Order: sequence, then C-alpha cells, then structure tokens
Amino acid sequence: MVNAVLVIDMLKGFCKEGYPLYCGQSAVDIIPSVRQLLEKEQGKGSKIFFIADSHAADDLEFKMFPPHCIKGTPESEVIDELSHFSGEKIEKRRYSAFYDTDLDSRLADIMPDKLIVCGVCTDICVMHTVADGRNRDYQVEVPADCVASFDANAHRWALEHMEKVLGAQITGKEND
Repeated sequence: MVNAVLVIDMLKGFCKEGYPLYCGQSAVDIIPSVRQLLEKEQGKGSKIFFIADSHAADDLEFKMFPPHCIKGTPESEVIDELSHFSGEKIEKRRYSAFYDTDLDSRLADIMPDKLIVCGVCTDICVMHTVADGRNRDYQVEVPADCVASFDANAHRWALEHMEKVLGAQITGKEND
C-alpha cells in the first residue's frame, strides 16, 4: 500500500525571510529533513501533496493575521528546495488541509495506509490537519524533525497534543 505525505505550507511566505508570516530559522532548519522525508517516501511510491495557503486579497483570516500567501503571488509558491519533487498542489484558505478542498476525494482515490504530515506551523495548520485526518480515522504520523513553528512553546505543546489527545504517532527527534 501507499502513504500520503501532506507537506503543509512549505511556502516562500512562511519559509523565506522578508514575508509577513515568516516562521523564522526553525522553518529553515527543517528543510533538509523534509527533503529527506520526501526522497524516502517518493522512493517507496508514496503520494505527495503540497498543501498551500492561498488566500483572496480580502480573506477574513486577515483580521487575525497580516495579509499573506495571496493567491498567485510568490508567497504562495512551494519553496525552491522542495519544488522539484513530483506532487500535487492543493490550495487551501483555512488552517486544515481538509477544509473546503478536495483532499478527501484525492485520498479516497489512493486509500493510503497512513498520512505523514510535515511542514509549518506545528501549532496551527499542521495540528488542524492532523486533527481532521484523525477525525476521518486515518493513521497519522508526524515526524517531529519535519515540523516547525515561530513559537517554540506552542510547537512543543502541539506535538504533545497531537500524540496524547489526537492519537498521532510522533516520530524522529524534536526540533526546537
């Protein structure tokens, strides 16, 4: 069987300095680990999905966060370090990769053994995607060295919450 790798928001807007929601050095630090994960999973025949924040210019989320990753801008593009991997891009406008996207139907087509979730931010989009995956009865794995947040305390809390409350398997060395 096949795994599905959900690469959450590894976008220029979160991983490159100078953008309003740049996650900082912690996001940059996980890039080699995410690249290794994708190489390994691609070699096993896993399906890769690049989940990409892609907002309208007047998105209501901008009442809470500064405008970011506006559809069609460089901010909403997968970072160069990962863009060469073959995978499908799914645009999202909320925290969870499942909300108002066709991820459910794409996963139903491949019936993965498990979802492997990596990317940023651990305590926001990663955690909400993991929760929705677990609510759909998927086995979910989160490699701790492949997730990051701009808030180290929230990152650690989210990893513990995903493991102890949501039932996700947390693997790898935690990257603080």
